[in-house]
Amino acid sequence: MRLSRRALLAATTAATALSSAPPASAAQRRRQTGFERLAADGYTTLNGDRVGIVTNPTGVTRDVRHIVDLMHADNRVNLGAVFGPEHGFRGTAQAGGSEGRYDDPATGLPVYDTYLKSGRPLADIFTASGVDTIVFDIQDVGARFYTYIWTLYDCMEAAQLAGKRFVVLDRPNPVTGREAQGPVLHKEFATFVGRQPISQAHGMTVAELAHLFNGEFLEAPVELDTVRMTGWKRSEFYDASGLPWVPPSPNMPTPDTALVYSGTCLFEGTNLSEGRGTTRPFELLGAEGIDGRWAAEVNQLGLPGVHFREAYFAPVFSKFQGKTIGGVQIHVHDRAAYDPVRTGIALLVTAKKVWSGFAWRSDNWIDKLTGSTRVRTAIDAGAGTDEVVAGWQQELAAFRKVRREYLLYR
Repeated sequence: MRLSRRALLAATTAATALSSAPPASAAQRRRQTGFERLAADGYTTLNGDRVGIVTNPTGVTRDVRHIVDLMHADNRVNLGAVFGPEHGFRGTAQAGGSEGRYDDPATGLPVYDTYLKSGRPLADIFTASGVDTIVFDIQDVGARFYTYIWTLYDCMEAAQLAGKRFVVLDRPNPVTGREAQGPVLHKEFATFVGRQPISQAHGMTVAELAHLFNGEFLEAPVELDTVRMTGWKRSEFYDASGLPWVPPSPNMPTPDTALVYSGTCLFEGTNLSEGRGTTRPFELLGAEGIDGRWAAEVNQLGLPGVHFREAYFAPVFSKFQGKTIGGVQIHVHDRAAYDPVRTGIALLVTAKKVWSGFAWRSDNWIDKLTGSTRVRTAIDAGAGTDEVVAGWQQELAAFRKVRREYLLYR
């Protein structure tokens, strides 16, 4: 009997899994991502539909096999298309880029580009793909301005317009799901780094966000199913999951990056380097003319869970490319006590205090990142960290109340 290419792939995949996968511990067997539960249930949630999947390099199993490769090789799944976000499905593009439309060499599947597409144009792509159900499986990092959650939002909206069902496969929030932190977006500042009024660090998983989007923000709800994780606790950081860390984007190399990102990404809105072009993006911050006074100033604040080291570095791309600059490196020593958003504000306040060259980006990008003019104008007026943070507490409390209704894990 001659096997088809797909059958051969399925047989090879199964044999590889049996021979090379390490034995799962009891704890790992209790912990399953949304995809692991979907596969263990024989993909019955997909009901034999023709499926398209929105994913990127983070859509992998514990033994780092990509779920698209597995689903394509499995006769129980009718996988018809892949949809790539910013950076692309296979992850070949830098920040602000994507891979365009092509056929995936590994599977032959058509890959469609969703980056910066929304509404009817994206719905038309879903319609042209011929799929019945859109599946979403991307690892998020927990910050409002990380674009994958807005790819989720845009795809949900477009799926509704196209009359498609939408299924979200859940993964951990790598910086815990304990609480929401930071300012809440004002609608007039909506962009692709923040479509809707959620807090800067949302403390939710992608499945929880999907229910929030469907219940609060979409004009018409999409037919939504979510496949929850098992074994995940809201207090856990990523290393407790037992999952491999695949960089969700080129400048998110480790879970340590995700830990600080929701605060230090604010430096994208300034003329300082946020560490792009180094091996420690968002942990290294600096500019020409900054010296040890910045680290000394911010260390005096006694911020919980973190120390700051005087640091010098030369970015190989982005701001100050090829120049040696001074600044700080963030060293988090107590993750549970650390508040990334408050720390980010403290770093902005002290940088402006000790460095006369400090400036906001001329397009006021900081307002898009923080969600309003409030942070920028308060710091310009000489406000300290406590005063800036106090300015968003009422709106944050209101968001926390809404958020609580959509939490899937207690």
